[in-house]
Amino acid sequence: MTDDQSHRPHHPVPGRPSGLGRRRLIGTSALSAAGWIAGGGGWMLAPKRASAADPIKMGIATDITGAIAPGGNANWQVAQFTVEQINKAGGIAGRQIELFLEDTASDPKVAVGNVRKLIQERKCNVVLGGITSAMRQAIKDPIVNRGRTLYIYPQLYEGQECTKHLYCTGPTPAQQCDKLIPYLIKTVGKKRFAMPSANYVWPQLLNKYARKVIEANGGEVVFEEYYPLDQAEYSATIGKIRDGKVDCVFNTVIPPGLQPFVKQLYESGFQKNGGVLSCVYYDENLLNYHPAQEMEGLYSCLDYFLSVDDPFSKQLQADYAKKFPDTKYPFTAGSASTGMYRGIKFYEAAVKATNGDLSRDAVSAAMDKGKIEQGPGGGAEMVPGKMHCKMNMYVAQCKVDAGKTRYDVIESQKMVDPKEC
Repeated sequence: MTDDQSHRPHHPVPGRPSGLGRRRLIGTSALSAAGWIAGGGGWMLAPKRASAADPIKMGIATDITGAIAPGGNANWQVAQFTVEQINKAGGIAGRQIELFLEDTASDPKVAVGNVRKLIQERKCNVVLGGITSAMRQAIKDPIVNRGRTLYIYPQLYEGQECTKHLYCTGPTPAQQCDKLIPYLIKTVGKKRFAMPSANYVWPQLLNKYARKVIEANGGEVVFEEYYPLDQAEYSATIGKIRDGKVDCVFNTVIPPGLQPFVKQLYESGFQKNGGVLSCVYYDENLLNYHPAQEMEGLYSCLDYFLSVDDPFSKQLQADYAKKFPDTKYPFTAGSASTGMYRGIKFYEAAVKATNGDLSRDAVSAAMDKGKIEQGPGGGAEMVPGKMHCKMNMYVAQCKVDAGKTRYDVIESQKMVDPKEC
């Protein structure tokens, strides 16, 4: 984020856990019960199986507290789940993975100090994490440049990250917009777009790409505006949506401003009067931010939805539910969980390809040609020299049934090119 507002207090959502700002949603007791060991302000999860070889040290840096905490908590759970599966299967090249967790606290300033612990104190071989682009920008230097460590960024984002030894395992603007926007214009029939946005790099660059796709397909951007991340009043924006006869809101507002914006838009009758809300990071985890009715009818485009019913994805969800029964933090795509799983599996494949050589140069060279056959929503493969991966993409619409949301997949496309670097 280009300003210092990402660390301001989160606005609680009615019916949802409040006090996200500094309260540990996961709780120290929950971590301790799961076998995590506290130390130096962070947490360590040792492998359950003994191994003659030294363990591989994997760092997870994600938002356990703060405005982005529901996504961060999903991330650490998926990391723990994935690593446990790998360790149970014998580890990587005969070595178990030792997992380290640091809270980036939805605050880039806090994050830098905590992430340094993964490099300087824990001596991690690889670090995965970061959700907002501001977080990636803040922590990539202490990891990649100063720390000389491999970094895997799991979240969908605005593109244009071409730092050597930094691999992106979430969708890019091309992967999300090239199918979704033509569908909204040509099939749904919505042509007058508004782009209300948080004021930082992800919305700015995503909107630049989306605008080109909108205009190339016969649509029009009525207005594009940027607001402080913690803005809570949107009556002027909603007035512009009404007066400009906007029929599609392409939203890139994020928490904590997200909740009041979506609530006020819904209460204005925008959707009731035929308007469509679209947001490319919306997934099943967004029930941690909104009441279900505010999400009904929304269109998204992601690399996975829970309704994708291929056998591997269904088994993955069953195993995750067994590991984390009744969790509030589902294994979803828009919250970077699929990118976290994909990143860990790419790393596993790369270390196997090096025959256990953990040096950054060796693993990075193997990652560059990496391919994983299976994952949530399908397999993936790196585009050599581009540090981004091809993956399956799905256009879906949110439906509400008995207060619960589901995403019905409308269109899908296999192994979509990221068009980056």
